[in-house]
Amino acid sequence: MTLSLAAQDRAMLAGEAGEAASFAMRILCAFSEAMGAPELLDISRAHIDGCLYHGQVSLDFVERLAGHGGKVRVPTTLNVGSLDLIHPEIMRMSPDEQAPARRLMRVHEELGCQPSFTCAPYQTLFRPVFGEQIAWGESNAIVFANSVIGARTNRYGDFIDLCCAMTGRAPAWGLHLDENRHGRLHFRLVGFPASLAPGDALYVAVGLIVGQRSGELVPVIEGLPPPRDEDQLKALGAAAASSGAVALFHAVGITPEAPTLAEAFGGRSPLETIDITPQDVARALKHLSSVPDGFPISAVCLGTPHFSRAEWDRLLALLRHAGAASKVPIYVNTGRATLAELEKAGELRDAAALGLVPVADTCTYVTAILKELDGAVMTNSGKWAHYAPGNIGVEVGFGALEDCVVSALAGRVVRSAP
Repeated sequence: MTLSLAAQDRAMLAGEAGEAASFAMRILCAFSEAMGAPELLDISRAHIDGCLYHGQVSLDFVERLAGHGGKVRVPTTLNVGSLDLIHPEIMRMSPDEQAPARRLMRVHEELGCQPSFTCAPYQTLFRPVFGEQIAWGESNAIVFANSVIGARTNRYGDFIDLCCAMTGRAPAWGLHLDENRHGRLHFRLVGFPASLAPGDALYVAVGLIVGQRSGELVPVIEGLPPPRDEDQLKALGAAAASSGAVALFHAVGITPEAPTLAEAFGGRSPLETIDITPQDVARALKHLSSVPDGFPISAVCLGTPHFSRAEWDRLLALLRHAGAASKVPIYVNTGRATLAELEKAGELRDAAALGLVPVADTCTYVTAILKELDGAVMTNSGKWAHYAPGNIGVEVGFGALEDCVVSALAGRVVRSAP
């Protein structure tokens, strides 16, 4: 299919908006043609996933745009980088290792991006609204925007997301279009009690199962209990995007594009109906842990995706109610905006006494922060449990937030339920 360009696209391609915009437009056009997009469409905001340093090429690309005086054309937030710029003392990297990672984060700011450095831009002032066309990188942010908010984005990877931000345009393709947002696979929760409680682990397990079975198809989930808050949907989406390639899910009666099962499928029949049983949930959760109950832990890691204010409130209440000191550090990955809100309210005044180590701008499963790796790490995050063993070489114990707190106090894996 031939890509049809608007006058503004052709002008940008010809260099009328500068060499940086022309370079970005050339890449975007090639990508759009490869995807079979017939045209480009306007976006209102972007979120860039390329702040995490993976090698010199990561930096060279952005330096080229900045060197030509480039600026993003829409409000653009930044995903996590490799460093905590607010708490540099917790980084376990040499100055030489930190230098290119820090430069990569800063050069994005030179392009006019917002230094949000969070994987949860939906928790900031830059949250989109239903139906808004955006170009977001970062898998959990993408699935949350599409599913929970009802905004529209494809899974944009490094460099393409930035090209969209530099041009204010994206390919009219995939989940930007109505016809591609309807469900294709039907997942049913069966065999659960009618009074099924909305436990955090249930949402993580369902996300893992759905991700593994869906591929790139849009799943529709029927039978989920109404969530306590959107953080449970955040956890479901993050797990589904980690174990698979899910960029949009519908939960019947819960998410905005699925008021009914029929509407979620757009009047079409599903390609397949897949039952999720209590046994399936138990198996999915079991696979997240590589150590048994009672195994010593060296740390607890929370906030992958970044901890929201509501999650902080739950955690602080649990720790203060416990009335005992944690035996291991509790690392909490969170966004700058949430951290500033907590500090302004005085909620972190006793953080050190509680054993809390706030981590901003990055995440403990992607960079060198944890001090000791000789014991397992406890987490309530399906995404952290999925990636950390391969990324940083740790054993993992998975449990609910309450289990993580009890485990931190005991210094070993403690779970209230299998």
